Amino acid sequence: MAKSSDSVRSSKAAVRSNADCGVCATAEILCSKWTAIIIRDLAEDNARFCELERSLAGISPRTLSLRLRELEENGIVERRTFAEVPPRVEYALTKKGEALIPIVAAMRSYGENWLGELCGREGREAARAAARAKVKTAA
Repeated sequence: MAKSSDSVRSSKAAVRSNADCGVCATAEILCSKWTAIIIRDLAEDNARFCELERSLAGISPRTLSLRLRELEENGIVERRTFAEVPPRVEYALTKKGEALIPIVAAMRSYGENWLGELCGREGREAARAAARAKVKTAA
């Protein structure tokens, strides 16, 4: 049975209205490279820039800085500066950022269940251990 031209037009209209789509808006935030992983790490605890950089093996300092700034501008991450010598800066999730934790957890679960061992805990721990070893050898 062929679709009527009215149903075809309405389905095309639905595709064009992505600007009002919550899934599209959320994906625009989460789909920037490294963003979901930054949220994953900050969900565990607040972190300093160097801690995030070590945890995210392969990210450049410039990219990390840009992603953190974008997340801060979107109200997802909060930058906390402490009046100490030397100055200390920590990043933490806001309430809006914490609301993304279940989405990132679902992504983790999907990866572990459907995308193989590299997406599992062993793969993440191996990547973090490699990053720590790289920092130790550089020092």
